[in-house]
Amino acid sequence: MLRAIPRLSGFFPLLLLAVLAALTFWLNQAMQPNVAPVESQREDPDSIVDNVTAYRMDANGNIKHTLHARRMTHYPHDGSNHLVAPHFTSNASARAPMTITSRTARISSGGEHVYFETDVRAVRAAYDGHSEMVMETSFLHVTPDENIARTDKPVTITDANTVAHAIGLELNSETRIIKFLSSFRGTYHDPDRAKSRR
Repeated sequence: MLRAIPRLSGFFPLLLLAVLAALTFWLNQAMQPNVAPVESQREDPDSIVDNVTAYRMDANGNIKHTLHARRMTHYPHDGSNHLVAPHFTSNASARAPMTITSRTARISSGGEHVYFETDVRAVRAAYDGHSEMVMETSFLHVTPDENIARTDKPVTITDANTVAHAIGLELNSETRIIKFLSSFRGTYHDPDRAKSRR
């Protein structure tokens, strides 16, 4: 069980936070609706866009990030954007693409906070002999300026040889550490050891 923690504290949290930070910056810089200032304090939306698809290119014109959402709603009273069925794919890493999906997401004005809600799933694709890695939870609060993503809900991280469960989790992209808050339990299957027993 102790061997599961180092395996989960390297590339995955770093890439996840980098992707989420890029997503929030992108949404608030490139996708903020161009609407006139609203003087009233009404809390109804001022714009709704269905089937949003947006791309961000790198300097060579290659697709770096892709975002699709079934619906994006902007609320002028607090500047927030609400997404239905967001599906974000990042090809920014040369190692492996990352996808993040959830049923809904809320992004605060300026992108200081992002709240992925219900069936949150972050998947790092397999690469160079490393298996696919998946993180699943019901809620993920991301603060890009602090390089932190956290949840107080049950979370599961799996790859081909490791399964880790916990209640609550905090990812720090600067320290590259995953902190499980409580009720951690994990298992690690050593494929080399299994082969030696045959």
